[in-house]
Amino acid sequence: MINRDYILKQLTDSSTEWDIVVVGGGATGLGTALDAASRGYKVALLEQHDFTKATSSRSTKLVHGGVRYLAQGDVSLVIEALHERGLMRINAPHLVKSQRFIIGNYRWWEKPFYTIGLTLYDVLAGKKGLGRSLPMSKKSVIKEIPQIQQNGLQGGVVYYDGQFDDSRMGINLMQTAIEQGAAAANYVKVNDIEKDKEGKICGVIAQDQINGTILKLKTKVVVNATGIFVDNLMQKDNPHIDNIVRPSQGVHLVVDKSFLGGDSALMVPKTSDGRVLFGVPWHGKVVLGTTDTPMNEFVLEPKALDSEIEFILKTAGQYLAKQPKREDVLSVFAGLRPLAAPTKSSNPQKTKEISRSHKLVTSESGLITITGGKWTTYRDMAKDVVDKSIEVGHLQAVECKTEELRIHGYQENVDRSNFNYVYGSDWSSILKIEKENPELAQKLHPELDYTKSMVVWAVREEMAQTVEDVLSRRLRALLLDARLSIEIAPTVASIMSKELGKDAIWEKDQISQFVNLAQDYLLKPYKPSWRT
Repeated sequence: MINRDYILKQLTDSSTEWDIVVVGGGATGLGTALDAASRGYKVALLEQHDFTKATSSRSTKLVHGGVRYLAQGDVSLVIEALHERGLMRINAPHLVKSQRFIIGNYRWWEKPFYTIGLTLYDVLAGKKGLGRSLPMSKKSVIKEIPQIQQNGLQGGVVYYDGQFDDSRMGINLMQTAIEQGAAAANYVKVNDIEKDKEGKICGVIAQDQINGTILKLKTKVVVNATGIFVDNLMQKDNPHIDNIVRPSQGVHLVVDKSFLGGDSALMVPKTSDGRVLFGVPWHGKVVLGTTDTPMNEFVLEPKALDSEIEFILKTAGQYLAKQPKREDVLSVFAGLRPLAAPTKSSNPQKTKEISRSHKLVTSESGLITITGGKWTTYRDMAKDVVDKSIEVGHLQAVECKTEELRIHGYQENVDRSNFNYVYGSDWSSILKIEKENPELAQKLHPELDYTKSMVVWAVREEMAQTVEDVLSRRLRALLLDARLSIEIAPTVASIMSKELGKDAIWEKDQISQFVNLAQDYLLKPYKPSWRT
């Protein structure tokens, strides 16, 4: 059992000096904690909200080399990402799979053009390739994506990339890091940085957001892996420093799988704003996106702009036989990318042109900040961070061990016809919970795959503390169908209150908070059947 209270006892032990304290529980922070712990370093990870709460739970659900980066000439980034894509599939086969993508061709030159480009993509992947890119006839394209727009369709090109569940991957990384010896906790916010008389960082002051306890951790190295909030921690270290990141918003719409009509994904290589658009099958639905909109501030719960929603609906409608309408949207979610802040010579509106390569910054006091990158390259980013930590903290050098480290839940050849595949090897333990209490085998809702036992598991083994944690990042219901997630919120709150030892007031408060949050994932307000 992963016990948050036990981990907090470790974190409050004032006699402990940590080798590395990682601030931030997204993809990069979790990867860094796992890398460092697997090398034998004493590691703590502190996340102010829940693991993968921000950007890391709001991706397009792809593990990819970046076809667009190849078109931009960033070959080194593509090679790195394709290598890491292969490793993710090898080390977490229960979460990462090969996905067929089809580019429909409507002009004579597109088939040879994209076939050549995607063949190069395959070559760069080498032995870690997921499948061969090939030209397709019009008939074959329609067979794969029955709902593709057939007017003017001349054929297509198929290529293969990776697809996964981002938050589930984050939860499994957290579990793996703890198994390797890390102390990782959610809902612990770092309020300040402590320095010695030479001005070097020697600790952090944090607070448990659930019970208010103040924690003071002594450490040799502090890693700032707070994603969209990196500037906040950098300015605690040096109040006079300029921002190094700026927000760009990406929005996704989730619709019924009937809009594609098959298991292959649709890829539109160039939209009116110069980006790519995907229609990707995911957990029995289809994710449409994304946008790239410059924003002014970073927030934990970004909201889709009407213009972004209309852009996705309109663009998807140009390539689908049935144009999705606002009433077809089951959920809309937005994420903020922490891109490099523009220089005076750059165009602040051209966010799609900003490199997605990661960047390490070390301050005079020794604060290590990691920015940029993407889910696919999380492991490589983490390796660079830990290598830099060894240098900054004068730690005994140990080689990286994550290239062949299996992620918690590792299981090959899972059955993806039901949501339970995301648990991999843990599924047998969930079935054991149901055997001990058959009532927990009941579904939370007739139209959803989720069972009550999954909620119990989320609390006992995945550190879920709130209804949002369960329905957004453990079960993904909020992102897949926001209305149904609202319907099951009271049942989830009731199960959690028993597991966590909470009272009726807590339950009521949790339900209210979640319903308010979920309304922002809908395009019009929803009144649940249980609210009279």
